Amino acid sequence: MITKLLIANRGEIACRIARTARAMGITTVAVYSEADRSAPHVSACDEAFAIGGMTAAESYLRQDAILDVAAASGAEAIHPGYGFLSENPDFADKVIEAGRIFVGPSPTAIRAMGLKDAAKKLMEEAGVPVVPGYHGAAQDPETLAREAAKIGVPLMIKAVAGGGGKGMRLVESAAAFDGALASARSEARAAFGNGDVLLERFMPLPRHIEVQIFGDGTRAVHLFERDCSLQRRHQKVIEEAPAPDMTEPMRAAMGAAAVRAAEAIGYSGAGTVEFIVDASDGLREDRFFFMEMNTRLQVEHPVTEAVTGVDLVEWQLRVARGEPLPRAQEEIALNGHAVEARLYAEDPANEFLPATGRLTRAVFPVETRVDSGVREGDEISPFYDPMIAKLITWGHDRPSAIAAMDRALSRTEIAGVTTNLGFLRRLTRTSGFRSGAVDTGLIAREGAGLSADPQPCEKTRALAALGALGFQDGLSENVGFALWQPLRHFVTLLSGGEALELSVTFENGVARVSGVEICWRDGVWWVDGHRVRASIHRDEAEVTVFFGTPYRFGLPDPLAASADEAKADLIVAPMPGLVSRLQAHPGQDVEEGDPLAVFEAMKMEHTLRAPRDGVIAEVFVEAGAQIEAGAPLIRLASVPPGEESAEAAQ
Repeated sequence: MITKLLIANRGEIACRIARTARAMGITTVAVYSEADRSAPHVSACDEAFAIGGMTAAESYLRQDAILDVAAASGAEAIHPGYGFLSENPDFADKVIEAGRIFVGPSPTAIRAMGLKDAAKKLMEEAGVPVVPGYHGAAQDPETLAREAAKIGVPLMIKAVAGGGGKGMRLVESAAAFDGALASARSEARAAFGNGDVLLERFMPLPRHIEVQIFGDGTRAVHLFERDCSLQRRHQKVIEEAPAPDMTEPMRAAMGAAAVRAAEAIGYSGAGTVEFIVDASDGLREDRFFFMEMNTRLQVEHPVTEAVTGVDLVEWQLRVARGEPLPRAQEEIALNGHAVEARLYAEDPANEFLPATGRLTRAVFPVETRVDSGVREGDEISPFYDPMIAKLITWGHDRPSAIAAMDRALSRTEIAGVTTNLGFLRRLTRTSGFRSGAVDTGLIAREGAGLSADPQPCEKTRALAALGALGFQDGLSENVGFALWQPLRHFVTLLSGGEALELSVTFENGVARVSGVEICWRDGVWWVDGHRVRASIHRDEAEVTVFFGTPYRFGLPDPLAASADEAKADLIVAPMPGLVSRLQAHPGQDVEEGDPLAVFEAMKMEHTLRAPRDGVIAEVFVEAGAQIEAGAPLIRLASVPPGEESAEAAQ
């Protein structure tokens, strides 16, 4: 029996596990870092224990501290969630040695699938098709370069201990191989402590389709497939189940292959077998290849739950306490279609750089399943993954599920931190996504159109002007009362690098903003005589108008000094993090776009590049330095007066 469960994780997955455990009558125990002292997952559990400092290494990766909490609280079982220690076989061993239940597969199964090269060999023996490439033990650069030449370009470099896109690089020319290899290895060592890689053929039109499996240690079943092809930086953004255009023969073939993979290692619990599919000739049974097996619950598991009616966490807990699989394969059926969108604190217009800040507004539609580990007022810190929430919608068919997602995104309001909310709505409205023509390159192809914020219309600007004047919560009937003439204000907003000048007059509770008439009736905004679904949020330095998609406007500070021109020559840290590599030294000539440093933050590497041609004047940091946001890293020598105009004339 499991009467008390320790959840060795944080954020939305810890909250989600606690929800099911509570429904099953199981007492839950949370652990938390110093950064998460007041986090939602702490209050979601019945008991909570501090386990260390701000970073994951000081807290959620401290195996002995977690085991000490299990002993102190009397928890019979530990659920690792995903990430952190979820696929660490040594931790699973320690849990079992301590006489407790590890809610997941056996340490042997985790080890079997933990290294991609060994896993692929095992899958070949089990009759599961694998991607052609090099999975050998020799890791010297000469061998890898020779094997890469045999495979040809384009090819993928992947960390053998990888996941989540870390340690993965696409090589599109032979000349780029050495640099990509060094970068992949560095990121892999930082993320997994293992810099070994494998090489694979790159598919011309790849789709990422995975199969949810569940085992009891002897037999396994599958719960159909998910399509996770929509990715940026090799990380998933939109997932759906079932896969668009999936044929019944291919579904049966993929499902059978996934079950063979699970049963080959005596798998117990929830897992995912990930396949890369060559979709250049449609979906065919001979064009899918094993990539890896994730020996844990997946971030995107809710879409499978939505189309099968199965609570996967409940199944995990039931199998962990010794029960057989709750259903046979023939008892599991598909029903409708589900879509999941991952809402991140990140800047799509700046290569999806993670963002930090305080959530001054966080509103989600009540009719939508939202899995989140943050709430309004919480801080998005640099210490953990920047995901804010997952939105999951269901429909009887794919078009209705997408329509529900479009509505959910349009009614989500996040302010205080840069997010991908507008990007997600634009992505789900592309013709490629709507038609089901999805592949892993869609976001890159549509890049600029998806990442750039749309230009605000006159109505949006007018609403923002009211927010700038402090009327974000509505207008009273006597606003702007004056004896002789309507009260007039002038407002300056910053949008897209431009200053917008707007004139606002008030009369009898009605605002007129540069020709647009706005009033407030029955708790909603009316614009030019039409009721609109819009809301306004005001922070100290900006106004956000939620009008189908979020529009952000800066508010100029009249007391701020003019920008110092010397700042244009500085490369500064975009957020707190670690300088993992420096590629610049004083006196070095650089061209615009040249890599100068590699910066690690929020579990990802980010390359800082030269903003213009020039000469490195100073380097203020060393590799390995931990620095704060805004800290100066590198300074370019100033361009002498007249040189810029001379260059422009050429």
